[in-house]
Amino acid sequence: MAPRSRLRSPVSPIFLVLVALTAAGGALTLVPAEGAVIGGTVLLVLAGWAVSLCLHEFSHALTADRCGDHSVRALGYLTLDIRRYANIGLTLVLPLLFLLLGGIPLPGGAVWIQRAALRSRPAISAVSLAGPLANLVLAALIAIAVVLTAPPLPLAAALMFLGLIQVLTFVLNLLPVPGLDGWGVIDPYLPYRTRAAAARIAPYAPIAFILIIFFVPYASALLFTVADAVFGLVGGDSALSGLGGAQFTELLR
Repeated sequence: MAPRSRLRSPVSPIFLVLVALTAAGGALTLVPAEGAVIGGTVLLVLAGWAVSLCLHEFSHALTADRCGDHSVRALGYLTLDIRRYANIGLTLVLPLLFLLLGGIPLPGGAVWIQRAALRSRPAISAVSLAGPLANLVLAALIAIAVVLTAPPLPLAAALMFLGLIQVLTFVLNLLPVPGLDGWGVIDPYLPYRTRAAAARIAPYAPIAFILIIFFVPYASALLFTVADAVFGLVGGDSALSGLGGAQFTELLR
């Protein structure tokens, strides 16, 4: 049996830049000018989403590494480098566009796992579950930080909206749709023919599902209602996240 690898990979400077941009966005919201609040909110949310994408995919990779697939280390997935997880056009620009237009976080990254190297079916499920759980934990940490520090209203609202986006990512990814993590959780226990059919549509199903959410009446509202309820369970404030969403979308008006 291969020896268990140790976490030695350095943190990518690009990840640190994304964290700095998120902090800069937060600082801008403190400037007493409407344009600064709007621009700061947009920067905080978009850069913060990119940070959370790295943490989501890192969680998949770290769990895979601990469950037997040590190839993730050689592929650079444990460096928190967004370039390792995202194709610039399909998995970065497009999700950012969806986020700007509707506040809906389209899944934006991918970690290639050697499933045959994982020790068991529960291990495969755990790898799929790790990413969404990272988003939920991040949402809870954001909510707790806002409650404990009581920052000025524009910053609190922007942070709460970022927290809501984490919960939206959690809820979306756990849906049993091929190509999403929720399907990955149940996939090991399904018949071979079902898994093979799902694999064929997995590259397209998430985008098709997001389009349904955008264009089917009340689908988006239902998604946000569920996310608000879950966010409330981890300490989120729907009034503040709603204000943050208004600050975020003001740029497009």
